[in-house]
Amino acid sequence: MRERRKPAVALRGASRLRGASVFLCVFGLLAGGSLLCPLRAQQPGTPTEEVVANLAAGRVVIAVVKDAILIGTVENPVEAGSHPPIPVPISTDRVGIVLGAVDWLSPSSHQELARLDQELPHLRSHLVTQTPHIASAGGGDEATDIEAVGQGLLERLDQVVPDLHEKLDLPDTEPIVQLIVVDYLPGYGPEVWQLSYGIEQEEQDNDYWTTRVLRPGYLQFWPPEKGQPKTLIEFAYPPDNPPPTLLDLLRNHDERLAKVIASDPKMAETANRFAEGESNKVNLTDATQFLRAALDAIAPPNARETMATITEESGFAWILAPPSEARPSGIQQERPPGAPTLAGPPK
Repeated sequence: MRERRKPAVALRGASRLRGASVFLCVFGLLAGGSLLCPLRAQQPGTPTEEVVANLAAGRVVIAVVKDAILIGTVENPVEAGSHPPIPVPISTDRVGIVLGAVDWLSPSSHQELARLDQELPHLRSHLVTQTPHIASAGGGDEATDIEAVGQGLLERLDQVVPDLHEKLDLPDTEPIVQLIVVDYLPGYGPEVWQLSYGIEQEEQDNDYWTTRVLRPGYLQFWPPEKGQPKTLIEFAYPPDNPPPTLLDLLRNHDERLAKVIASDPKMAETANRFAEGESNKVNLTDATQFLRAALDAIAPPNARETMATITEESGFAWILAPPSEARPSGIQQERPPGAPTLAGPPK
């Protein structure tokens, strides 16, 4: 079995980034689930333009079970323009979920500047080759795949974030974007990573700020450390005042989940396995039935949901595909020169 080491900047464990809600500018979170930021012109006295960054908001629940990974997402519909977190197949055995500022638009020019989740399958960096941070613990094959995905998203953010020239009301510890990476690698097994992208600003002149994206920080959530429970993993966005996790609700005997558990002995057995940290003893069929019912029970009204699996034998497959969405009226997609097609993930 191939061993993998986390990046030098990574921290392993279940601690999550917390803090105030993401605000990309002093106007804060506006209607439509959008972050509305005027771009200050390069020369004083010239017109300004607005950039809108719609959020992918909600919870992501991951269950690593017998020979499979189950991924469920539930939207937090903060406003009409928000997006549900959507698992995106990066390859046959890897999925990425973008949280935060996912959809970058210019209303004045009617252009879509970036749609990070849809572009994710093709965002690969070719720079992570000489000095990888992830390598075999025993000195074997290097494993730079996670870094290549993370660096690829960083390079795409580098194309849109520098256009923000207002001072952003964003705490130092608050990410503008998070990327959850889930995969089932042959010869290694399941793994779950969280990549967090912060920003840094510097004032140049007359309240004109330059903005850059920082290299992502890495947290590895699976596999757990030796002796730690094997149970549900959950992420929430916005990260301030997150709702109780599904695992917390189970352990606290939430009334909504109690009804699910009481409906069938298999439901009760599966819930107990998760609560006791024995998810590796749950089969995929039982986990799917339980997680679908549990997420339905705790989802906000009219929230959109998705569910998908990754197995070593079959790779990625949908259980509940994301609903189709309509683009805002008049918005056109802007593609950078040489951008690859978004027709599907790379082979």
